[in-house]
Formats: sequence, structure tokens, C-alpha cells
Amino acid sequence: MITNMSSPANPLHTRVGILGGGQLGKMLALAAGNWHLPIYALDKAQHFPAAPYCTRFVEGDFRCAEDVYTFGKHVDVLTIEIEHVAIEALLQLEAEGVAVHPRPAALAIIKDKGLQKQFWQEHSLPSAPFRLYKSGQTLRQAIAQGKEKFPVVQKARTEGYDGRGVAVLRSEADLTKILETACVVEDLVDIDKELAVIVARNTQGVCTAFPAVEMTFHPEANLVEFLLCPARIPLEVAQLAESLAIRAIQVLGVCGLLAVEMFWTRSGELLINEVAPRPHNSGHHTIDSCYTSQFEQHLRGILGLPLGSTQMKTPSVMLNLLGEPGYSGLAHYQGLQECLALPGVKVHLYGKAETKPYRKMGHVTVLGANLDVAMESARQVQHTLKVVTR
Repeated sequence: MITNMSSPANPLHTRVGILGGGQLGKMLALAAGNWHLPIYALDKAQHFPAAPYCTRFVEGDFRCAEDVYTFGKHVDVLTIEIEHVAIEALLQLEAEGVAVHPRPAALAIIKDKGLQKQFWQEHSLPSAPFRLYKSGQTLRQAIAQGKEKFPVVQKARTEGYDGRGVAVLRSEADLTKILETACVVEDLVDIDKELAVIVARNTQGVCTAFPAVEMTFHPEANLVEFLLCPARIPLEVAQLAESLAIRAIQVLGVCGLLAVEMFWTRSGELLINEVAPRPHNSGHHTIDSCYTSQFEQHLRGILGLPLGSTQMKTPSVMLNLLGEPGYSGLAHYQGLQECLALPGVKVHLYGKAETKPYRKMGHVTVLGANLDVAMESARQVQHTLKVVTR
């Protein structure tokens, strides 16, 4: 376990920089507003969701080392809302005394799914069996030579995000789906449920976990369709999932959040699928249903503050609000007023001006006395609230 950084001397006067100005940056800025914490963000355009809620929004490219370095020299603590950032600049900033969370060495492991899988193996943390290939062509050769047996899952080592960079290969008919990139190939796991645990660690090394959630996925977009909290799993499985997530953040030495996605198999195993060292889609419900939101918890972690209570106030179902297929252009929210009239329905719009098919435009959290009640309302929202164009 790595216990590295000290806390800022005056954390609530700390300039916090975020690489990325999308919806996660926006929700981090909103959480920081409760403490009047100065938030800086770096992204390409002033119309991005986070811009109106930041103390300062800087136009630039978080993949460009020069932009990241220049931005980082004007903040006290630097964090991310996306993994695909210029790590070489983060390493330089860290060496010059800027607090960077997650630490760049851990981020380099996480953003490469091949390194991530090897890391779990080296630290005896469970994940699906895997092989590494330099390209789609070398994977084809392995299949032709009988070294790979269907069904398998191919994942791009880098750049995969929001359902992209994954190909499920069940037979030779799926060979056209092979991604032409360096990749990880895993055995196709016999999954009972897909779970996630958001875990936090502060700069003193204290860890805490939010209750495990259960995810169901949109069949076409490969994005979370419904998220249920608490997960419908036995208590001992939930406790094991939380312990596994805490172990993962400890060995990575990450401060702030780590979202740990897992498979619970039909044979009763818990396997780490992949992780993200930042606020995550699987934790959005915490804004409304937990005593501390994931966004506030991330700020607490990176600033060295006491971590907040992760206790659930009420069961909840979260659904992503995706752009409807066949619609591209200025966004229009059809059925919004009807959904706002429903009890327990909390609508969060990200402020993206233009919609595209399956683009994340917002999310809705539905609170209920139990999951059945919340799910009934969530399905009503799903059938009513649509992102289209005028």
C-alpha cells in the first residue's frame, strides 16, 4: 500500500484543477460550491458543461503536455474527469510539487487495460483470465492457429470509453468485429450480475466504500441502462465486493475515488472487470440517495479532509438519459415536465447543447421506499423522457 502525499495546509482555500470540463467536471464544481472552493477546469471550449460553474475555465487540450503543464502550474491540487490525459506533464508537475490525484504512476497503469490486468495478477486480485496481443492481426492469427477459443472478449488497451473499444467474439461470424489495435483478450465470463463499488481514500490513507450497486446495460449502446442501489445480492457478496474495492485502491495508492466494476459469476466468484480513478457513472445516484455524494467524497479525498458517510438514505434506481437514435442536433427534452411531476424523480441535465444517438445528455435518479417502487417509476421515466431535436 502506498501512503504518499500530505494535505494542503488550508484545504478550503486550495485551488483545485480538473482536467476535463464535461459533466463530471460540472458535478465536481457544483459539489465544491458548497464550500466556496475555487475550481479551475481545462477543456477545449467555453460551451462545455463545467464552464459556467468554475471559478476559471481555461481553453486547452488535456491531451497536450504543454497545455496540461501550464494549467497545472496555476493550481494547488490537480485531478481528472477522464483518464486520457498527458501523463508526462502530470509527472513533471508532481516532481515540481503540485499534488496530482490520481498519482500519475497509477494513472499510467489504469489507462492501459493490459497493464491494469497484469497489475491485478501481480497483486493477487481476481480478474478474468487474459492474453495480450499487439494488434487485431495477431489476434486473428491466434484464432486461426487454435490458440484462442470462442467465445472471448477483445478490449482495446487504450482509449476505450463509454462502451467503445470492446468486441465480443462468439464465433467466426464475429471476426469482422475485431478491433485493429493492441488489445487484451479475456475469456467470456458467465456473469450473474455486473456490480460496481465506488471507494474513496484520502491523503492520510483512510478508505471507505459506498454500497455496491447493480448495473444493467443498454443492448446497443453498451452503456449503463439502469443502476440499482443497493445491489440485489447476498450481504456477504456485498461485503466482499466492498473489501475487494478497498484492496484495489490501497494497492494502487490512489487518493480520491476509484470506481471498481466487477463481475459476480454464476459460480460465485467476484472478478474485477476494470477501474476508473475519478467520479464515475456508477456513482451518480449518490448525489440524491447517500449522505455524501461521490463528487464531494472525491474532493474530500484529494484535499485530505475526513471522508464523509457513505450510508444510503434511501433505495434508488439511476438511468442514463441518452440521445435517441435517429436524432442529431439541438437537444430537446420531450416529456420533461411529466417526469418532474413524479415523486422521487431527480433529473440531472448536463447542459450539452447538441444531442447525438446514445450520447450521455443527463441522468435521472429515482428514489423509492424500496427498489421495486423506484424501478416502477424509473421505467415510467424511461418511456416518457426522450432526448430528441425540435
